[in-house]
Amino acid sequence: MNGSMEFVRKMPLPQEIKRDYPVDRAIQALREAREKEIADVLTGKDARLLLIIGPCSADREDAVLEYMGRLAELNGQVRERLMIVPRVYTNKPRTRGVGYKGMLHQPDPEKKEDLLAGIIAIRKLHMRVIRETGFICAEEMLYPGNYSYLSDLLGYVAVGARSVENQEHRLVASGLGIAVGMKNPTAGDISVMMNSIAAAQSPQEFIFRTWEVRTAGNPLAHAILRGYVDVFGRSHPNYHYENLRELLRLYQESGLSNPAAIVDTNHSNSGKDYLEQIRICRDVMHSRELNPEIAALVRGLMVESYLVDGAQKVGGGVYGQSITDPCLGWEKTEQLVLRLADLV
Repeated sequence: MNGSMEFVRKMPLPQEIKRDYPVDRAIQALREAREKEIADVLTGKDARLLLIIGPCSADREDAVLEYMGRLAELNGQVRERLMIVPRVYTNKPRTRGVGYKGMLHQPDPEKKEDLLAGIIAIRKLHMRVIRETGFICAEEMLYPGNYSYLSDLLGYVAVGARSVENQEHRLVASGLGIAVGMKNPTAGDISVMMNSIAAAQSPQEFIFRTWEVRTAGNPLAHAILRGYVDVFGRSHPNYHYENLRELLRLYQESGLSNPAAIVDTNHSNSGKDYLEQIRICRDVMHSRELNPEIAALVRGLMVESYLVDGAQKVGGGVYGQSITDPCLGWEKTEQLVLRLADLV
């Protein structure tokens, strides 16, 4: 006991977890190939649209794997036009700090927190998705110190709206070696997001997991527009044509490498009305059609979807329905993905 903080147990080092749950050569080769494909899309070498799609929270292994299996079948129809990167988000930010914080904290949402079991569970889940579907996945980097437990499995990382102003997130992002999306903050100040991209693209030196580390900077750091909340708590979108033109202007003035943006179609952009994601996707694709410069800037979309429409409380008992933010169900997801492929 130290003050009011109880030291429960010493956690294994990332190297120890990776030793006990190793990645085979097939997974390593697949990850490297997909990582390059994502980089090519973000840098404009590949004309496909990046689609980061999946549950708001990866809450249970069986339902997530069923969803990923369906997505893999669908990917066979659209892979020439879309680069699908599934969301397997296993740690969730909570605005008030309480509630379900993801599989990392609770491998079983109806049981107590167990972080050691959680680290093992999320590593196994990511490995199964890669092995069984050929996808490599996206995660939110909520805890920079935990990234190393999954660093040999991920293809894309997002820094969330609550984290993007944090110095440690920015510095760690500079050394990830894979694409990292920096969301605009909840209050909507785009300059904060642009500063975070600049920090992530720059070489950095800092302390990480008791080591002094040095990075070369991450040229694949880019913007994610997710809407914002005003001083009265009301949601406002920032995906419209005018917003995209302004982001383009800021990029042109910044001197940043590889200007790119992903539009998050849920959260404040949709006012958390998950069905609006379908319309927002169409609106963004229309903006890309209107202006070749915007088409070159907006390299992808982020969509929250799962097996069943909507959301439920923990313990609700509906298999494949979100226990965090509401998501599009499978039927709507399938229709949306096929439509997006037609619009690219």
